[in-house]
Amino acid sequence: MTKVLLAGETDVELLRDIALKAFRDDSILYGKMPPDIDSVKWHIMHIKSGMYYKIIYERKTVGGIKLFDFGNGHFRLGTIYIDPDYHNKKIGTEAISLIEKQFSHVKKWSLDTPYKSYRNHHFYEKLGYVKIGEECPEHDKEFYLFKYEKCL
Repeated sequence: MTKVLLAGETDVELLRDIALKAFRDDSILYGKMPPDIDSVKWHIMHIKSGMYYKIIYERKTVGGIKLFDFGNGHFRLGTIYIDPDYHNKKIGTEAISLIEKQFSHVKKWSLDTPYKSYRNHHFYEKLGYVKIGEECPEHDKEFYLFKYEKCL
């Protein structure tokens, strides 16, 4: 059984460690991880925002989700990650479903994911997200992100 609960400061080290493990393939594929994901400070800052959730599976923390409220019924799935040891158990699907139910007032969800993350593309599309474009961060002209949205 999967649950999604607000993360607290006691979760910082564990969430950071899981994030490092979850984004290890990105580090190999792109030569980097999401900015500052390795920093305890990053996790504390997002926990204090009140919109950083831990993903619990069978009473164990196995991942995290950072949300952003853009107002007017638009939320963004920021960073989402699951320990690779727990992939292929439908945890991500259940976690996003729980978040969408918890925030049932949200009319538009958006996210981005790296261009070579084919597994992510399939995952988000399966959940009803539609690719709406691509974006190249200013600081890196060889790396780009696929942008997705889901309107309810």
